Amino acid sequence: MAAVDGGTAVLVGFGRALRAAGLDAGPDRVQTFLRALDVLGPRRRADVYWAGRLTLCGGRDDLDRYDRVFAGYFGPRGRTPGPRARPLPAASSPRSAVRETDRAPGPGEDGRRPGAATALASPAEVLRHRDVAALTAAEREQVRRLLAAFALRGEPRRSARLRPARRGAVDPRRTVREWLRRGGEPARLRRRARAERPRRVVLLVDVSGSMTPYADALLRFAHAAAHRGPAGSRAATEVFTIGTRLTRVTAALEHRDPEAALAAVAAAVPDWRGGTRLGEMLRAFLDRWGQRGMARGAVVVVLSDGWERGDPSLLAAQMRRLHRLVHRVVWANPRKGRPGYAPLAAGMAAALPSVDAFVEGHSVAALEHLAAVVRGAEDA
Repeated sequence: MAAVDGGTAVLVGFGRALRAAGLDAGPDRVQTFLRALDVLGPRRRADVYWAGRLTLCGGRDDLDRYDRVFAGYFGPRGRTPGPRARPLPAASSPRSAVRETDRAPGPGEDGRRPGAATALASPAEVLRHRDVAALTAAEREQVRRLLAAFALRGEPRRSARLRPARRGAVDPRRTVREWLRRGGEPARLRRRARAERPRRVVLLVDVSGSMTPYADALLRFAHAAAHRGPAGSRAATEVFTIGTRLTRVTAALEHRDPEAALAAVAAAVPDWRGGTRLGEMLRAFLDRWGQRGMARGAVVVVLSDGWERGDPSLLAAQMRRLHRLVHRVVWANPRKGRPGYAPLAAGMAAALPSVDAFVEGHSVAALEHLAAVVRGAEDA
């Protein structure tokens, strides 16, 4: 593989966006994707689309999410080449499309030109790392398209349900039925193992005044978390807003249209841009919802800057109580991405000893990392 240039970095970022949307676009598939583009030559939009669709998608269920991420990452300009717009190329056609040139690679070049598709994607790759609080209206719209393709899966856990498996304990019923089907002739032993299910994810989104620049993006992230994900693997996601009141907005986010969902949340939440009493809100959550089963064994994500107007000792006590109840506590702080940040605010300092993972939450890339932490990725 040639040295990574700016264009390749953009395409690798496209792979990260697909993983954030729930596709199994691991490093091996991304490498195959890049090799396919090397064969195709200059990176036209249609070539990138088909190369990614054929190398990064693992099945029919991935196609819809792939199209959404592609549109969000490369922009809605033009028409995404569908099967009717351009048939799949024959096996030999990619090689016949390679363009040769006498131009020698310049300093810092590896012989490949970024192409139109990379030029389109570069702004999206830059946007992935920018603070959403500093975006223009047009940039916010593009970030919303990227957030709409997000998927959030909880860390897998073994359930009590047993399923057929190649290894594990012998399944006597299936084994006997197989023998009877064969007329009593010996057959291979059938086995079973415990199934894995994603843990429940509970999102606590701070909607106080200090979080106003981030509330829209974080609620869109929560909306995507409640709707996206591969069939059968999406965790049950509960969403609450916290400020001076605790509001359960899971039902309001059931609208599939993000705009309608956020309008419903705005109507349901009475304390937009108010103060922050994190300790009291956590106590209310634990008393009413947490100890009744919603938080037991779950991954709880607090999306807040940690600015507390109440008693920090109360917040510390409730965080310890929360930590004893759940599987993991993840705290995403949008201000952590700023240079020179230190968790010196009284609320944040009081909560940190009970936090398992303290991550950033100010950009699309930071939210992608948060999604990886929630699903327990080892490389997160």
